[in-house]
Amino acid sequence: MSAPFAKLPAWAEYGLIPLINLIVAFLVAGLVVLFVGESPIQAAYLMVKGAFGSGEGVGFTLYYATYFIFTGLAVAVAFHAGLFNIGGEGQAYIAGVGVALVCLQYDTTLPWYLVFVLAVAASVAFGALWALIPAWLQAKRGSHIVITTIMFNYIASISMVYLLTRVLKPLGSMAPQTRTFEAGGQLPRLDWLLALFGLDVGYAPFNITFLLSLAVAFGIWLLLWRSKLGYEIRTLGHSPSAARYAGINQAKIIIVTMLISGGLAGLTALNPIMGDQYRLQLDFVNGAGFVGIAVALMGRSHPAGIIPAAILFGVLYQGGAEISFEMPNISRDMIVVIQGLVILFAGALEHMFRPTVIRLYQRMVAGSGKPATATGE
Repeated sequence: MSAPFAKLPAWAEYGLIPLINLIVAFLVAGLVVLFVGESPIQAAYLMVKGAFGSGEGVGFTLYYATYFIFTGLAVAVAFHAGLFNIGGEGQAYIAGVGVALVCLQYDTTLPWYLVFVLAVAASVAFGALWALIPAWLQAKRGSHIVITTIMFNYIASISMVYLLTRVLKPLGSMAPQTRTFEAGGQLPRLDWLLALFGLDVGYAPFNITFLLSLAVAFGIWLLLWRSKLGYEIRTLGHSPSAARYAGINQAKIIIVTMLISGGLAGLTALNPIMGDQYRLQLDFVNGAGFVGIAVALMGRSHPAGIIPAAILFGVLYQGGAEISFEMPNISRDMIVVIQGLVILFAGALEHMFRPTVIRLYQRMVAGSGKPATATGE
């Protein structure tokens, strides 16, 4: 996705501008908190305390961040091809069916690490297949990917209700969910990792899916910037006409990119299903597919930016719970408003301060006598 203004060095593009947007978002959020009669400074303190003030808080923060790393990567890969995959929610939802089927079949016969490998493959396959039809419609029929992926989110939601009430629900159960998985379908927590820093994870469902998300982020970096396929994806996103001139099969790249994006979104299902709930139930994605859009925008569609952006939203989720508990005038809906402001400035208004930063940078370069060259990936 090309920027509407001149390019900047990597430190400004991926560091300074997102930081400015974030500061402004929190300043505006502070005015909202002040308007309802609470102290913005106290709210900021409670948010940081809730997210990092204890081992359990850190565990929950990183647990939520795991969601957003996967969905942020899913959106970012599509962005690089000039596609807007807004269907991560539905792709993760359907991938949950694949994860649950694997766990229900093998949780009593195989150890967790073998079930985990099979569940990873199933989540990627189911998520990719759910993205295949919108991808084909975009590549072969010109249907807009935004419209089709939104529609498929609703189809996924309706399909999940049917499966959990008519097919996967155990006999005699009233709740729309599968049976609880046995030990083979439950992922171990990463309490040992936080214990290295003297933290007790408590009841936080922080599990090894977090390590998988970091490995996947590195793999996506290799794919996009160190492979022929990644070059073709980025070329198509930057200039479709140049891609055609270079002999790149546009339809093929669209479909392959959406399959990768859908597979990444599908990996999201592992975190709650095998790492926390140990069953498949309704609404387990909990909006992570849409938050991934903001994470990708804030992280400039680069894995190195997506990881800290995902942790930031993990802070908003976990720290927001602390604020709503300690400050009665700030409800969960107010926390959603704060999250929305971050999304607004990171997404829709991401270029608001770019002209000013460019002017200041050009003046700085002119004063130093160095050529104003720009770098970055």
